[in-house]
Amino acid sequence: MTNNRPNVGVKVEEMSFPRADGDGAVTIGQPKERWTMLFVYRGAHCPRCKRFLAKLDAALPSWTEVMDVVVVSADTREKALADREEFGWSFDLCYGLTVPQMRSLGLYVSEPLSEAETTGAFAEPGAFGIQPDGTLMLVDISNGPAARPDLVELLDGMKFNIKNNRPVRGTA
Repeated sequence: MTNNRPNVGVKVEEMSFPRADGDGAVTIGQPKERWTMLFVYRGAHCPRCKRFLAKLDAALPSWTEVMDVVVVSADTREKALADREEFGWSFDLCYGLTVPQMRSLGLYVSEPLSEAETTGAFAEPGAFGIQPDGTLMLVDISNGPAARPDLVELLDGMKFNIKNNRPVRGTA
């Protein structure tokens, strides 16, 4: 069995994701002033993703008080913009996540079951807490749409980690 778990406690590979609104790109893995929470979603074809992201958007002010929030999928810009328009999301919505980027993050990658689902490989859900120096601090990944972190618990834990300068766990 191959183990491609994300490497907590080390810097995330630098990668950029274009913003759906056309306002440049978001880059992770390089130093910045604030923490970043990166959420990877399956894409426009996933109703569970939309419910999860609606909850995130409703709680966004609580998140952005303490960190930047970035959401990305393998979707095209057109699909991402259509979702933003339909659901009114206000977080940084990015698109074009590549399979090499998915693999670098340690995500599970799926092929579509049919063209009705989507037309190319896509990432299964993931959440990544990234420290200001670019170090991966916290990871939550799933191999399917049904397993997602509880956003209230995750935010509470991230606030605790940030306030108390907690060390990265799971490195032994």
